[in-house]
Amino acid sequence: MNDGRFRVALTFDAEHPDRPSGRPDHAVRILDALAAAGARATFFVQGRWALAYPSLARRIAADRHLIGNHSQFHARITLFSDDGIRADVLEGQEAVLASTGVDPRPWFRCPFGDGHDDPRVLRILDDLGYRNVFWRVMVEDWEPHRTGAAMIEDVVAGVEAFGDGAVVLLHTWPEGTADAVPSILHALGERGARFVGVDELPAELLP
Repeated sequence: MNDGRFRVALTFDAEHPDRPSGRPDHAVRILDALAAAGARATFFVQGRWALAYPSLARRIAADRHLIGNHSQFHARITLFSDDGIRADVLEGQEAVLASTGVDPRPWFRCPFGDGHDDPRVLRILDDLGYRNVFWRVMVEDWEPHRTGAAMIEDVVAGVEAFGDGAVVLLHTWPEGTADAVPSILHALGERGARFVGVDELPAELLP
């Protein structure tokens, strides 16, 4: 960056968790931390999650974060037929648009990352006006043993190792993530990070 700072794209998958510790108030804490830091992020929103928590979905849009599509059912997309992929993506798109007022195109994230390098999946996504966004830094925040303190250390180390344009994978539902985000923002900010949506990164930096 010509101003001596480096770009970091924090991305959050907003989806129904498969563990009882995942609660919607953790997403509220994450949004509060981003707002307090004046940081922009990207949220890949599952359609069913948006319909279940419309006020949260609307807040993501109102806070001017970038919104992408995370499918309707959060299933492994490579298991679907071509028509099944289209239906899942378009249902998710409709639900996100209805809940947020924002068209999530062209941003998509395959659930579990499954299909991110599959030519069939990518061709269908392209036909629907999407490009998949993978990640550069992953800290397995969905694992119950992952504490906020460990995530802070690993996110900072991962971003520093990658450099400008690191795309970080996080989720809205783990308690550890909600605990970690304020300190992640502070630690990276002190190191010169500028927090951006993935739409602010040049195409060659997008995974």
